[in-house]
Amino acid sequence: MKHLFIVNPIAGGSDKTEEVRAKVVSAFAQRKDEEWEIYVTKAPQDATAKIRAEAESGEELRVYACGGDGTFNECASGAVGKANVAVCPHPTGTGNDFCRMFGSEKDLFRDLDALLAGSVHPIDAIACNGRYSVNICSVGIDARIGTNAHKYPSLPLLGGAGAYVTAAAIEMWKGIARPMHITAEGFDVKGDFTLACACNGRFYGGGFNPSLDARPDDGELDMFIVKKVNLAQFAVLIGRYAAGHAAEMTKFVTHLKGSWITIEFEDENVINLDGEALFTKKAEMKILPGAVNLIVPRGMTFFG
Repeated sequence: MKHLFIVNPIAGGSDKTEEVRAKVVSAFAQRKDEEWEIYVTKAPQDATAKIRAEAESGEELRVYACGGDGTFNECASGAVGKANVAVCPHPTGTGNDFCRMFGSEKDLFRDLDALLAGSVHPIDAIACNGRYSVNICSVGIDARIGTNAHKYPSLPLLGGAGAYVTAAAIEMWKGIARPMHITAEGFDVKGDFTLACACNGRFYGGGFNPSLDARPDDGELDMFIVKKVNLAQFAVLIGRYAAGHAAEMTKFVTHLKGSWITIEFEDENVINLDGEALFTKKAEMKILPGAVNLIVPRGMTFFG
């Protein structure tokens, strides 16, 4: 078995390569017969390509995504459908929304010894236009804000949130809703919508928690579709949506469960895939049951 540590050198705003290397060298001092490699990514999708290439040998491969949600997304994408590959997050980035789902056990993903002694459990993935997500796919104002925040430098008076605040203000000025044609099992509606999300996990966007009970191993998507709202309604709705009350707001939110959802736009829109951006006029999302093997840290009880 080989252990592959994928390090994103820009995750979290600083290069953690040497910090990761020190932890790995220490951990494997007592595991002298086990093969390991640290691979530092050089470009977007580099991690996915590296894992797919390594998997070709047929050897058992365990992959540790050392970064944030984007790094884990790339690593999980490389592991989709690979029976000999298991993957997990080992957070060093700022966004670790996938891990939040595990509540008080989430920090076990930071414990390298617990990961090395962990077991493997299959989880679902979401296929979307040739890309993958293991957490949450979303479209609408939340995806636009998250993507466009990278265009604006942080404003000194607002600290690190400055770029996000700027993007939010600009997107709301442009208009909260967009025309969409959304179809799913038992649902086919054209109209203006604020956002739509398909959940395999529970948190995204730095802590938004639309689903309180989505599970990554139940073979179905937990989906929320938010109607067009005005600015005053949006100010109230977004707080409750973020706090896990989306399913209760039936006046504005349609809650569905199923295996697929398709969203069509008049113009190209951004799709958020675990924090990664995909631009398209038609997003086709489908659950892939048990498509990714997750390394479950020793001591974690989430999966029973």
